[in-house]
Amino acid sequence: MNSWVLITGATGGLGKAFATECASRGWNLVLTDLKPAPLETLAGGLQKAYNVDVRCYTSDLTNPASRAQLFDTFTGERMRFWMVINVAGLDFEGSFYEQPFEKIRTIIRLNIEGTLEVTHALIQQRDPVRTFRIINVASLAAFYPMPVKATYAASKRFLLDFSLALREELRDVGVSITALCPAGMPTTPECIESIEAQGLMGKLTTQNTGSVAAGTIDSALKGKAVYIPGTLNRILQALGSVVPAPLIAWIVGERWRLAHERKNARRRLVAATQS
Repeated sequence: MNSWVLITGATGGLGKAFATECASRGWNLVLTDLKPAPLETLAGGLQKAYNVDVRCYTSDLTNPASRAQLFDTFTGERMRFWMVINVAGLDFEGSFYEQPFEKIRTIIRLNIEGTLEVTHALIQQRDPVRTFRIINVASLAAFYPMPVKATYAASKRFLLDFSLALREELRDVGVSITALCPAGMPTTPECIESIEAQGLMGKLTTQNTGSVAAGTIDSALKGKAVYIPGTLNRILQALGSVVPAPLIAWIVGERWRLAHERKNARRRLVAATQS
């Protein structure tokens, strides 16, 4: 019987990096994301390059019916899993009160509700003869209250605390959970723009997705509880743990205010040069 690794959000920058890293280690993969064409392209490329079995299923993890259909498919095909990598997540950057509430609801439905339901379902379908390893993609933002990213940061804090608690709860039944807490990664044009707007600190804390994926999997296989990629990011997390939360919120708020000013200035410059 084949035993599978499930990766959600597989066609995003970090999802692709995880899929490539897993395939390079000879692991059979189940990939899921919203759109079929990118999934099929990714699956075909991985199968050809690494000679592994890759299956792909489209699913909207913000939708309970779509999630249920995905899990029913796994059950119907009698699939068993030894690892799940919960990558799927999103953020809509901006002031909380100015955001349409549908965007806030979507963050909660995907980052929290979707991740929890995938985790719960896959635990029921884990391979009984192997340690079941769960990787939940949180964020360095999980350690801080973050103005302009208030809902996102809080959702990632939830995932971090949930992962640590569930890890202890399931310690004696062959389940190991690792929370990945990266800083910025150049996964989308929006992410790259935000990193550049943060100046030198944004560039210094940014990590390559490939190295993040490899380091995370190595940490999960060793049974580590939390993995923070990058020495500077680990130092920042340690320093942040001794600073009062209200002061952290003020510092982060000022950083994002300056970043938005730089971002808007660049956009005005680009608009002026194109007019």
